[in-house]
Parts: sequence; structure tokens; C-alpha cells
Amino acid sequence: MNALVSLVVASFSTLSLSDRASTSGSAPMAHEPPPTPRITILYDAFGKNTSMKKDWGFAAFIEVNGKRILFDTGDNPDIFAQNVKAAHVDLTRLDFVVISHRHGDHIAGLLYLLKVNPTVKIYAPMEGLGGIFGSLLPSSYYRKADELPPEMRYFDGSPPKVIKFGKAWPDANLELIDSTTEVAPGMTLIAQVSDVQGTKELKELSLAINTPDGIVLIVGCSHPGIDPIVAQAARINTHIHFIAGGLHLVRAPDSVIGKVVTSLKDNWKVDWIAPGHCTGEPTFVALMQAFGDRYLYAGLGTVLELGAPPHVSF
Repeated sequence: MNALVSLVVASFSTLSLSDRASTSGSAPMAHEPPPTPRITILYDAFGKNTSMKKDWGFAAFIEVNGKRILFDTGDNPDIFAQNVKAAHVDLTRLDFVVISHRHGDHIAGLLYLLKVNPTVKIYAPMEGLGGIFGSLLPSSYYRKADELPPEMRYFDGSPPKVIKFGKAWPDANLELIDSTTEVAPGMTLIAQVSDVQGTKELKELSLAINTPDGIVLIVGCSHPGIDPIVAQAARINTHIHFIAGGLHLVRAPDSVIGKVVTSLKDNWKVDWIAPGHCTGEPTFVALMQAFGDRYLYAGLGTVLELGAPPHVSF
């Protein structure tokens, strides 16, 4: 345990004096994006910031390449609103929003977001029949029985070519993503489908940002597995510089954790790791031991300044 504590201390030793002196919720509301790209953790269940409320879920505010991006919205709209205000984030000036997947601990804050910014562009995964973000289905999907009278046939036997299903936010400016798509220069949404027991067929989006230092990858829960997500991102740039977010190993046995950690470190040769949310406490330990001072603390309220090397402030 002493060795583990030493690793934590070593990881914090990379912070500049100005970073150490910064106060909680110090992200500026300047009209220009900050000169240094950054990620601010707005929602998570662990952290040091006393002006923000811990809760299960995930949300992050990303400022990079002149864009302001909200990634997920947490589990409770009131807590999300409190944390956004504490971090001095102006949701009216977002360029776009990414919703990683349909689980409540990532989407509930949409209720507050859409009150503040009802027209903001929101990217969400395209789901199958009856998805909460809305879905389309060709009428050829179902079998027909022409011998039935019209009153027993769907749409009296003359269905539209495409059947539209409702969505939980009918007025939201949603764009549904079905495959890996570049949504802004150097910014790609990685689309994956989970094949894991318990979340089979769950569609999830991750954000890969191609920077001069390599890929910066933001993940919500990694339900499809972090390996296939990274593999897709590596098609853009084989150099994986930075990963932040949830790895969904919160219940995983040590054997599974060990394989994932080894793959990230030795196979993908990730430069820096900043795990949060559903990564899991034992996985935090394993990643700290494997990455040493290349492990970055990413609790609630943390500001992760990207670069080579990145810096952390609170």
C-alpha cells in the first residue's frame, strides 16, 4: 500500500505550482476557448471538489480545437445543474453534445440542458426498434397477410415506407449516429455495439479527438469493451495519447482487470490514462500500479489540461 500511495503522490508531482494553487470550479467563462485544450469532469461519484455534488453517473465538458463539447449529462438534472454552475460552464455556448448511450446515469441531465439550450445539436446512438432517441423502421420489417380485410391490417394494408418511432425528447435537435462518423475536423464519434452479457446490443458512442500528440479518447462506460473502442480509434491514429472516462470494470474480477490493463499499457501503448465513473476501485489500483506517473486523477471537478505531458488542476 505504501508503494501505491507513492504512485499517487508521484502522479500529482507533475502538477505546476499554478495548477496546485487553482481553486475548485475555476474554469473560466471567457469568450475564447482556453489556449490549452482541457476536459472538466462535471459528474462523478468521487472527487475532491466541495462545491460540487458527488453522484453516480458521468459528464464531462471538453474544450479543444476551438469547440465546446458536452459529453453525457449525469444521473440527476438538479445535481448536473449544480455542478455545471460550480464549474462556471456556460451551456448556452456549446457547439454540440454527445450522449454516449441510453442509460439513465448518462442522460438524465438532458432535462436541465434542454431548458437552458433547447436547440443545441445532440449526437446520440441510433438504436433499434423503440429506442428512446427515436428510431426508424422500414415497413418491410413485418410480414404481410393480404387475405385479411383492411380493418385487420396495419395501416389498412398500405403502410408508409418508413415507420417513425417517438423519442423521449421530441423537440430536441438530435442526430442519431449508426456508424463511426467524423462530426467536426479531427473529431470522430466511435460507434460500437456491446456483445457483453447484460448489455447485449447496447449501442455506445465514444469521442476520439485527433491531436498533434495523438488520439484523445473520451468514453462513457465502454460497455462494448475498451479494446474494440481503442481499436476503432487507432484506425484514425495509431498513437493513443490519452483516455478518460469509464471502463466498466466496476464488477470485474482481477483476471479480467489485469488483461484490460495489460492491453492498454503494452498492446495499445496508451500514453496517459484518466479513468473515472464505472472503471471501478480495484481497476483504479491496477491502473495506478501499471501506469505510475502516467495515471491522472480524474475525480469530480478535476480539470485535465491536455498536452504532452497533460496537467491536472482542481
